[in-house]
Amino acid sequence: MSKRQPALPKNLPAIWLVSDVRNDGALEQVLARLPRGSGLIFRHYHLAPKDRRERFGALLRLARRQGHTVALSGDTSIARRSGASGAYGTPRQLARGPAAIRLVTAHSMREIGAAHRARADAILLSPAFATRSHPDRRALGPVKFRLLAARALVPVIALGGMNARRARRIGAARWAAVDGLVVPAKAGTAGLRGQPRGDEASGPGSS
Repeated sequence: MSKRQPALPKNLPAIWLVSDVRNDGALEQVLARLPRGSGLIFRHYHLAPKDRRERFGALLRLARRQGHTVALSGDTSIARRSGASGAYGTPRQLARGPAAIRLVTAHSMREIGAAHRARADAILLSPAFATRSHPDRRALGPVKFRLLAARALVPVIALGGMNARRARRIGAARWAAVDGLVVPAKAGTAGLRGQPRGDEASGPGSS
């Protein structure tokens, strides 16, 4: 992984692509088509450490060329050493460490409070809708999502069953997705699903 440490961006992206074994084959195409200045959250928990480092390095280089912000799952020390601008994880994982964008996960009011104490720069609140990532977890739904998001002291990124239409439905200015940015493969191709371009893409709004 690269050891270069990029400057932290002044503004958080409105759209975040979340990497996963499910969307790995489409990541390059989606990153190339997302509006410039979007974000990538690299997870890829399914890979062995060496393979994970190599895959991250390749996607990091592509994301930088597109002007995207990159966050790596894990603590901030590893993220910064690897060349990422931010780290993605639980409040416990991100409570300490050097300066980096802290994208902290939360599923309840209690966890939102923990994210605040972990110095979150943004909270990924989930699951907004039913999601393949956690099929047994009850979705928050639009009403509860809005109520919880209103209590956050930092920007909220909606996660879980998200796409552009659902982001607009719940009034989410920022959202993230595993599946919601990827079109199912047809004749060997995959790409960006129903994603508006330009100003529409960065306005109010699947894992």
